[in-house]
Amino acid sequence: MIFHFWYYPVLFLTAFIAGLVDSIAGGGGTISLPVMLSLGFPPHIALGTIKFQATFGSFTASYYYVKKNIVVLKACITGIIFTLIGSAVGTWTVQQVSNDVLKYIIPVLLIIIIIYSFIKTKIGEYDKPARMTEFVFYFLAGLILGFYDGFFGPGSGSIWAIALVAGLGYNLTKATGYTKVMNFTSNIVSFVIFAIGGYVIFTAGIVMAAGQIIGSRIGAELVIKRGAKFIRPVFISIVILTTLKIIIDRFF
Repeated sequence: MIFHFWYYPVLFLTAFIAGLVDSIAGGGGTISLPVMLSLGFPPHIALGTIKFQATFGSFTASYYYVKKNIVVLKACITGIIFTLIGSAVGTWTVQQVSNDVLKYIIPVLLIIIIIYSFIKTKIGEYDKPARMTEFVFYFLAGLILGFYDGFFGPGSGSIWAIALVAGLGYNLTKATGYTKVMNFTSNIVSFVIFAIGGYVIFTAGIVMAAGQIIGSRIGAELVIKRGAKFIRPVFISIVILTTLKIIIDRFF
């Protein structure tokens, strides 16, 4: 591909917006990936470079949530371990095959999330009793969502957040914080595997990382200051847009 100098400011701005949105409600990949593909990046290189820059953004948001005591790392060690395994398998798999199955499944899951969010009008405002043990939840969610994030990605943050609300009873602010930790885990694993395969353009990735860090920091601060009532409309909007994007890409 031909790489023009004017790509850099475009990639920086794209990553800034993606980081801002992703730290609030997930879905940053649905912003970054189409832009990179439209600039001529081959799919695997676009995915690898996005994972590189997303690692910085998810780390920035995770650090901020931990620092503000929204996230307790000891409480999610099991999730980190199983997400790491799932992400590694998913990232390796996507480099071996081109599988469209997930593109049929994920829109259905996202539509269920949209419906659930509208039915549960006070979703995630307060902590509620967990519906399963942390080990069982993180075993299932870590492997499945870790695999999905490594394999495909868009919507994984939104699914993680709603899963934490529904499965462990977390409020939406807390769920968003823990989601970023899981996203960081899957991002860094995917990045390493993509880099080993030669699918990362580091010059573009560094520029995007700078934008992602700034956007993620601002987004995380907004989440903590404004809470679930702020997150919910942004969350629902991002899930709807993500769903439409995947459906349009798949069927049109």
